[in-house]
Amino acid sequence: MRVELLVLLAPFISVALAQDLSTRAVKRAFDTADIPADLAITFNPSALLEVTFPQTSGPAITLHAGIQLPRNATAGPPTFSVLGASSRGPFVVAAVDPDAPTPQTPTNAQIRHFLGGDFTTASLSGALRNSTAAVSAFRQPTPPAGSDPHRYIFLLFNQPPGFESQTVVTPTTSIALFNISAFASQVGLGNPIAGTFMLVGPDPA
Repeated sequence: MRVELLVLLAPFISVALAQDLSTRAVKRAFDTADIPADLAITFNPSALLEVTFPQTSGPAITLHAGIQLPRNATAGPPTFSVLGASSRGPFVVAAVDPDAPTPQTPTNAQIRHFLGGDFTTASLSGALRNSTAAVSAFRQPTPPAGSDPHRYIFLLFNQPPGFESQTVVTPTTSIALFNISAFASQVGLGNPIAGTFMLVGPDPA
């Protein structure tokens, strides 16, 4: 991602307690941040994905697409909810960093920060719960010192039959050099139905 795009994201950086309320606004934020192009995905969300980080003090933080958070607010693990889905699941949730080690030289990208399946919800809008262990447990953002903020992107997919037996990615697969587009194609995920993202920079020196 070009560094100057961070300036363009300013309208989407909102109060930490805000959340995404419009699929159109989320798509616009993704397009402004070059996410579909950089991930080689088609992103036309039909639902909203809520990603909420618990905090050791104060209220939890629910992401608004493009919000910038300090690293110490992202320890997680986050919880997930869906708004306006066309089914109750199952769903797959993935989180990637396409800016490692820096946005200018993303030679290790994508870093896989979470991958889990079997998420369901009791209604078409509500908390997502999964009945199986994550393929990749959540990893807190760790942009290196001196880097510009990274994009940490969360995507929600409809889960295809047989996903629970896929072996393309396992708990022992390296989290580096992941490709969410290629993975989605290999296991039949299709296009994401929802998503959101945050910007996180390194800890202050």
